[in-house]
Order: sequence, then structure tokens, then C-alpha cells
Amino acid sequence: MRHFKDLHCIDDFELPLTILANGNKLFDRICFLNSNNFSCSSFDWMIALGVNQELKTSSEGVFQLFKEFADSTDDWLFGFLCYDLKNQTERLKSLNNDNVNMDLIHFFQPLVLIICKNKRLSLGLLEKKGKWSDHDAVWQILSNTTLPLSKKPHNIIIKPRVKKSNYISNVKKIKKHIQRGDIYEMNYCVEFYGEDTSIDPVFVYNKLNKASPTPFSAFYKVEDKYLLCSSPERFMKKKDNKIISQPIKGTIKRGSTPESDSQYRTKLFNDTKERSENVMIVDLVRNDLARTASRGSVNVEELFGVYPFAYVNHMISTITSHLDKKYHYLDAIQKAFPMGSMTGAPKVRAMQIIEQYESTRRGLYSGCVGYISPKKDFDFNVIIRSILYNQPDSYISFMVGGAITAGSIPELEYSECLLKAKAMTKALGSKIV
Repeated sequence: MRHFKDLHCIDDFELPLTILANGNKLFDRICFLNSNNFSCSSFDWMIALGVNQELKTSSEGVFQLFKEFADSTDDWLFGFLCYDLKNQTERLKSLNNDNVNMDLIHFFQPLVLIICKNKRLSLGLLEKKGKWSDHDAVWQILSNTTLPLSKKPHNIIIKPRVKKSNYISNVKKIKKHIQRGDIYEMNYCVEFYGEDTSIDPVFVYNKLNKASPTPFSAFYKVEDKYLLCSSPERFMKKKDNKIISQPIKGTIKRGSTPESDSQYRTKLFNDTKERSENVMIVDLVRNDLARTASRGSVNVEELFGVYPFAYVNHMISTITSHLDKKYHYLDAIQKAFPMGSMTGAPKVRAMQIIEQYESTRRGLYSGCVGYISPKKDFDFNVIIRSILYNQPDSYISFMVGGAITAGSIPELEYSECLLKAKAMTKALGSKIV
């Protein structure tokens, strides 16, 4: 059983980073979810540290194991699902190379949980867990010493897995699939990577979050592999019986002045190609939610909403449903996974063609990370705008991409990839060569 103790009201933006830095030295399981004070989140931030019990596997039947694990406790759970679980939801395969090598799923019940909501802190500990069951002692360990975050990345060379000329050629080939009617839209992604390099994950996460603060930011550690995430996108949220999905499709850069930024937002809102991308994915998500929804409950609450982020404006739509009581609550995730915004339409055929033209197995990229509450509510992001770090192999990876449609201009699609990569390269202190 978990016992919470309210601590105090805070106005210290460095406190969660201090806890994260301390926790990174003490625990090999960490999940830090950071809303960056966006109003769409139910909390300011949460940090889950240490493991009491966990599910960590790449075996068959992952979703059944996931349900059994989630049903085994009424406590908080934190974790991720990898994109390649698509092979267990459909008859698909993943044959491309993966140098990060995360398990398909990892969820854990933490020893220590800190929740900050409306600037008020609550510390939750499990009974009879040694030094991790004394609230005052744990708080002293995690918060009292501010650790210097001075380990700057150095000499990091980031290379594209796919050259620009090959990217443009592949986009032209994908457009031919669209012209033949194989697909209507496909999310095509490419990897940028660094080898023989070492970083301080907490330092780089802090730089990434400062460069691109987003509502679904996350730091995740499993042993010596890391996710440093600045995602702006929600995959799926459950609140009571309501399911909410908010796909992003449509991107344009920010303006240098309020006036030019407003002009860019208007341009994005009225762009025929971007609206076409968005509405196709909205239709796909409507279909995904309908698979577990009570009859007549699927609704598009917002279409073509345009929202500003650090480097880009995004077009976001909101689709909701009510979960039919005959389904397990995690069926809502399983029936919609992977998310339509990262695949295409029709989804299965798009994923087959993705495998044909991409050069890197997506792994955790295009998956999701988030939490399940004791009430069986949940909230999961889409893992994009993220750095993956395999510490033992000294390997850094990040992927970017975008939706390819009949109206796509290959050179502009590549420019959009570089725009989306900007925050990651800035956080790493590197340039793409």
C-alpha cells in the first residue's frame, strides 16, 4: 500500500531537476513526466523512482501480459510501449536495424513517487521498503543536495542515416504508392545518430526541455538506456469512461514577431495540404476509437486547432469517445496502437510500406510513454522529438519525419524534418553533418 505525505508549496523550477539528478545516481528505473505548465495536463510534474515490481519483455502476447500486470495492483504504474508492438496487433514484421534495443514494453510500480500539482508536492512511498519507506529521510536524500549539471556534451557528430538525395527519392516512390491508391497518406521517418559518444542524460534532457518545453515531456531510464523526450503530442488519455486522442498533423515554423507568427498560424490553418493530412488522420482515429466505444459516442471535439510550440506551430485535432463497458480499459490502447498520426491511412498498408522505405527500426520512437493511475485512468504521449541513448554502446539516436501525401514536395518535406530536428541538435550541442 502506498502512503502519501503532503510536503509544501513550491516555486522552485530547479527542484524536479535536482530530484532527477539525485535519482539518476540512485535508481535504475526512472520516469519523469513534465507538463511544463501546459493546461492540458492533470499535474505539473511527476517523478517515479525505483521498482517494486515490473513488466519488462519482448515476448509474444505483450498486451495480455500488460493487462494482467495492470490488474495485479491498484497502485500507480509508469511505462512505455514500443512502436514495433504493431507486429502483435497486425500481421506485420520489423526487419530493420535497431541500435538502441529497448524491450517492447516496460511498466513498473515505483518505490518512490513524487507528484506536483498546482505547485503543491506530495510524496508517496510503499510500506516496509527499508530506507525508502521513511518520508522525511527520502525527501532529505532526493532534495537536499543540488547537484551541478555541468557535463556538457562534446565532439558529438550527428549523421543522417538516409542522405537527402535518398530521402527525396523515397518520397517520390511513396507518392507513387499514393497515386496507385495503395495508401492515402504515410508518415515517413528517418534517423539521425551519433556513435562513440557519451552524454550526461539529465543535463541533455534539461537542455532539450529548455529548448523545446512541451506538455508531454519525459525522461525515462531503464538500467542504462534512456529516453529524453520533448513531445508535444498526446496519444490517448482516459478520464473516468472518456477516451481522448489528440493527433498532430500539420506543421509550420514560428514567426519572429507576434504579427508574423499570427500570419504563419493563419497560413497553416488555411493550407489545403495540411488540412487534408489532418482530416485523414482524424478519420483514422475516429475508426480506432470506435473499436472500443459505446455506440454513437465518438465525437470530433476540435478540428484543425492551431497551437504554438518553441520552434513550430502545429495543427491538432481532438477526438473523444466513451469506452464500452464490455472492454478492458487497456483495450482502448491496444485497438488504436500504434497511433494513426505516426502511421498513415489505411493504417496496415501504410505500416507495410513504412517497413519497406525506412532504414531504422523505430523501436521506442513512435511508441508512447505515460502512466496508469490507481483509478485506472491513464495518459500517454506520442514519442517524437526525442533523443534515445544506449549508454553501454555509446550510441545516440533521434528520428524525425512527416506525413507524405499526394501534394507533398520532397524538398520541403526534408526541410520540415530538419526543422523538427532543431531542438535535439541544440540540446546535444551538435550539428548534422
